Amino acid sequence: MKRRQFLQAGLLSASTLVTIGTHGGLALSSALPNPKRLIVIFLRGAVDGLNVIVPYQDQDYYIARPTIAVPQPGKEGGAIDLDGYFGLHPSLASIFPLWQQGNLAFIHSAGSPDPTRSHFDAQDNMERGTPGDHKTSDGWMNRLLVSLSDHNPIQALNLGASTPRILSGRMPVASLALGKNAANPIALDNAKVGSAFDRLYAKKDHLGQAYQEGRLARKALLEVLNAENKIANNGAPLPNGFPKDAQRLAQIMNKDSRVALAFIGLGGWDTHVNQEQQLARNLEQLGKGLAALKTTLGSTYADTTILVMSEFGRTVHENGNGGTDHGHGNVMWLLGGGVKGGKVYGEWRGLAKEQLYEARDLAITTDFRDVIAPVLEQHLQLPTAKLNQIFPNYKPMQRNLNLYG
Repeated sequence: MKRRQFLQAGLLSASTLVTIGTHGGLALSSALPNPKRLIVIFLRGAVDGLNVIVPYQDQDYYIARPTIAVPQPGKEGGAIDLDGYFGLHPSLASIFPLWQQGNLAFIHSAGSPDPTRSHFDAQDNMERGTPGDHKTSDGWMNRLLVSLSDHNPIQALNLGASTPRILSGRMPVASLALGKNAANPIALDNAKVGSAFDRLYAKKDHLGQAYQEGRLARKALLEVLNAENKIANNGAPLPNGFPKDAQRLAQIMNKDSRVALAFIGLGGWDTHVNQEQQLARNLEQLGKGLAALKTTLGSTYADTTILVMSEFGRTVHENGNGGTDHGHGNVMWLLGGGVKGGKVYGEWRGLAKEQLYEARDLAITTDFRDVIAPVLEQHLQLPTAKLNQIFPNYKPMQRNLNLYG
C-alpha cells in the first residue's frame, strides 16, 4: 500500500477529525484576532421558500396552491405573522422569538442567477460562488479562509463525513462526523498505531505536513468534545438529529475561539410529493437546531452570524402530487447578534403570472452573493478590496444591503 493510501486509511474515515490541505507552515494559536464567527447551513434539495416565508396577503399564492398553501395567520395551522404581509411557517415557532428580538431576518426572492434546475449544478454554482463558471476549482468559503486565515488547521470546521465544494481548496479544513459517534476512537488514537504513523509521516514534504495538520486538528477538537460531553450530558439524553449536532458545534465554538467558520449541509428538502408533511417535519427540526445554536452559543452568539441557504426555490404552482417541482427564486435566512432583524428584505414583485420567471417560478431580484457580501464586509470585517477575490466577476443586483445594525 502506498503512503497516500495509508494516509487516507488513517485520517479520512467518517468519524475522523482531519484537515484537508497540503501546504506547510501552520501553527496553532490561542485566539483569533477577529472574534467574529460565521456558520453556513445549506439545505440540500431546494427548500420551498414560499411555504417558509409565506406571502399570505398575495391571493395568487392561494390560487396557485389550493391544497399545500399555509393558511393565513389566525386560521388553523396558519402562518405566524411577521410584518402584516409575510408569515412564518408554524413549524418554525421555535425561532420566532429571534424575530421578535430583532436578530432574525429573511431575504426573499433571492438565489443564483444561473437558470439551471439541476440540484448538482445549482449547489455547485452557489458553493463555488461563481454561477455558470465550472472552471472554478475551489469554494468561496475556502477562498474566504485565505483572507481571514490565522494559520491554524481548525479555523474552518465542516460537519460531515467529506469536505463539501464550498470548503474545498488550498486552505486546511477540519471535519467532524455528524451524530453521537463523532468522538469515537479510531485506529490512529491507539498509541502504537499513532506512533507508527507519526514516524511514517515525519518528513516535511506536502503529504507529511497534511498528516501532521490532521493530527493537530483531531487532538484539539477531541479535547473540546470530551470535556463538553461530561458537562452537557449530566445524565440526560441530548436532542436528536440536527439539534444535537448544532449543540455540539456551538459547544466547540464556545470553547475554542480558533473555529471561525463552520458549514453543515442538511438534506431532505426535495418535496415533489406530499410536501407539507415532510416540510413541516424538517422545518421543526431545523428550527429547534437553530434555537439550540443560539442558546448554546450564549455570549458567543453576539459575534456570530448564521446563514441558511438552498440551491433554488420551487414552482409557484403545486403539482398533481401535493408537492412542488424545481423552481428558481427562494428565501435566504440570516440570524445572529449583529443582524438587523425583524424584517423581510429583498424586492418582492408578487406572484402574478407576468412577474414570474418563465411564467412559473419566483423571480430572483437579489443575487445570493448580495446577501453574503454584507456578511463578509459588515460582520467579518473583510476589506471591500478583497471581495472580488472571494466572488470574482460578481456584479451586485441589490447594492449595499444594510443587514447589520
